[in-house]
Amino acid sequence: MALSLNKPKLDNLAGDIWKSAERLRGKFKAYEYQGVILPIIVIRRLECVLIAWREAKRAKVLADRPKITEKQLAKLVKELELNPKQSPFSNKTDLTLRKVYEEDHALLEANFRAYINGFSRNVDDIIEHFNYRATIGTMVKNNRLAPILNQYKELELGPDQLSPLEMGYIYEELLRRFSEQSGEEAGEHFTPREVIRLMVELLDIPIPDKHISIYDPACGTGGMLSVAKEHLLDRTNTAEEKTRVEKFVTIHGEEMSPTNYAICQADLLIKNDQQAKVHLGNSLIPHDPHSKEPGDQLPEPKHRFDFMLSNPPFGVTWGGKDGYEAEARKLEKTRYQAGMPRVNDGALLFLQTMLAKMKPAEQGGSRIAIIFNGSPLSNGDCGSGESEIRRWILENDWLDAIVMLPDQLFYNTGIFTYIWLLRNEKPTSHRGRVMLIDARRQFEKEPKSFGNKRNRITDAHCAWIEQRYRDGWKKSYADEYVKIFRREDFAYHKVSVVFWQSDENDKPAIITEPYEKAFTAANLKKEQEFYDGELIFRIRVKAADGEKTIELVLTPKDNAANTFKDALGTRPEILSVEWTHRHYVQDDEYIPHGEDIEAFLKREIAKPIVRWEDSPQLGYEILPNKYFYRYQPPTPAKELLADFWKLEKEAEKMLEGLANQ
Repeated sequence: MALSLNKPKLDNLAGDIWKSAERLRGKFKAYEYQGVILPIIVIRRLECVLIAWREAKRAKVLADRPKITEKQLAKLVKELELNPKQSPFSNKTDLTLRKVYEEDHALLEANFRAYINGFSRNVDDIIEHFNYRATIGTMVKNNRLAPILNQYKELELGPDQLSPLEMGYIYEELLRRFSEQSGEEAGEHFTPREVIRLMVELLDIPIPDKHISIYDPACGTGGMLSVAKEHLLDRTNTAEEKTRVEKFVTIHGEEMSPTNYAICQADLLIKNDQQAKVHLGNSLIPHDPHSKEPGDQLPEPKHRFDFMLSNPPFGVTWGGKDGYEAEARKLEKTRYQAGMPRVNDGALLFLQTMLAKMKPAEQGGSRIAIIFNGSPLSNGDCGSGESEIRRWILENDWLDAIVMLPDQLFYNTGIFTYIWLLRNEKPTSHRGRVMLIDARRQFEKEPKSFGNKRNRITDAHCAWIEQRYRDGWKKSYADEYVKIFRREDFAYHKVSVVFWQSDENDKPAIITEPYEKAFTAANLKKEQEFYDGELIFRIRVKAADGEKTIELVLTPKDNAANTFKDALGTRPEILSVEWTHRHYVQDDEYIPHGEDIEAFLKREIAKPIVRWEDSPQLGYEILPNKYFYRYQPPTPAKELLADFWKLEKEAEKMLEGLANQ
């Protein structure tokens, strides 16, 4: 099956739909646009499916009963439509968007509401999550119902015209535009089909002969789950294998956005996938029946899954006043026991949620594929939530491999992304080890840019990655794009080092600066114990005739308390203190785990070290760019200059052309 999308068609369609949204300007606020447009798109797509179903059923009935009257035919088809065993959804009225629009416009609102209310319960649930009935009233008030119905009454949005993949792009593109228009963070990046197929292959999801489950904790509009199952169906070679996929593969998803959930449910209705279950809820927090915001609908330990894949939102705030930090922290001692990331990026919470839903290794275990940006690799210092999560994952030996993908691969972001592969039933050859695959050059240019998506990976690129993941564990395997690490290789010591600074003549650097601490005998003693030379203090104090300065000189041999007492016996009011001392530098050194710390410091720091202190725990970070660094010599100055003169000549020609117009 072809991987490419019909980009001109989709660009034109997205543009037309966006124009209809822009007609709402002045009558609706920017953040309200999607509440008007997305539901009518879903309704029209469902309507296209229903119209096609009716036509197919009419043709079949006529073939079986050629003498049936038109009235009898219409009645029979409607009865079949209202039978849930015959049709996955229905509408008890004879209305369509076109009929509603072409009827008396005085009855427009009443007819449209009757049409909406005529849908079966499963469609009604979708409409409710859009909160569309309230929106209809606003559309009528602002004289926008008729123009919207006219725009969409004949728009071809059925599966025969737009595949689920193409419709998925339209939804995601519109969601992105709506988010940008309203000044919100889009936060979601529609996953290209080829990337999902690659993830399925790397997870090694088989054509099943028994039940297997696939889960996505942030399923959005359901594209990743749907394409994953479609890919399994594409891989089947016989009708029997296809039946096994349809029968045994169940997909499960959770989505916190009511809009995305409604779109996803509509898509599942259209495909009539009986083995798909998507729930409205925030998978990162516990479910409270009394809360307005539903939480995790598939909590562990009841719900465990064989395979999990996800492209969770990047850089989305989960803490603070606009987040759900208080609810998430209720799982701090269980699901998130390893640590919690910074509140402005909850990506690692999704991974911890997936790890909590793994089947025990003795029951076959689970495998996970998750897409991240670069932040989870190295964000957070030693002891931070991010570092402790990485530590927990690596020390439990769950991380199997990381694939570095090309940039400009996703529709709504141009950044580099990474596929993390995790499992709790590693083969012997994988245990204690992590594979990194540099696939950043495995792409070809898109014939035409598609949002931020300017690159694509083909079947050949996917095969290249799959082959290296499959064969790269062999001892004899040698490839500059594949590297195997021990999990300890990602660990480091954070060592706080204090060393003396020297001046330009390599003599001890002496500085004079304000003394910021409380000037007490106890602090004076601490300074004496730390510094190896003479300390001079100039204390400006209040005197009877104004101010005066007292100079206190403290050597390593002096009694600090006595010196302090001698200088300030009368305890005058201190106005300010300035001191002269040898200058030191305090810095943090990051030392690979396993190296001798003292030897490292002596090698790397040429200055005399006063002291160093190791952190109480190891830090963990993964730096793919460092491991696969390849030196690229700079462009010779001669070539740069030639390019400059070329550009200058081109600019001159352009200016001449403008002058002659």
